[in-house]
Amino acid sequence: MKKYAKIVPLVAMFISLSATADVDLKSNADILGRWKVYAEATKIDGEQKPLTIEWDFKSDGILKQTATDSVGRTKEMKIDMKYTVEDGDIKKQKTPGQEKYESCNIVEKQSTKMILKCPFLYYFLTKI
Repeated sequence: MKKYAKIVPLVAMFISLSATADVDLKSNADILGRWKVYAEATKIDGEQKPLTIEWDFKSDGILKQTATDSVGRTKEMKIDMKYTVEDGDIKKQKTPGQEKYESCNIVEKQSTKMILKCPFLYYFLTKI
């Protein structure tokens, strides 16, 4: 019985580590196209704040972002930012017009679903 008590925590730890393993991108071809950012959260399993944002990864290294104001004050805001795929991660501009970049790891990627871990937030996306 003691043997099982020692194995169970190890198995649980292995499962939790493998569930959040990063996905390495080979090129931007793996993410090209339009994605709906439907939520953000401070923790991967934390409360998700709903968003209405569209990201369009272009092959020329431009990330077109369109945010829709659900309250209706500004309707839409469109921003073009630069991005690259380096060392399996997405590096995107922090602020338009500045050459400071933040690195976002891909925690999970399927053909129509992706979870990004950026420095302070997790972003949950679905392919449009």
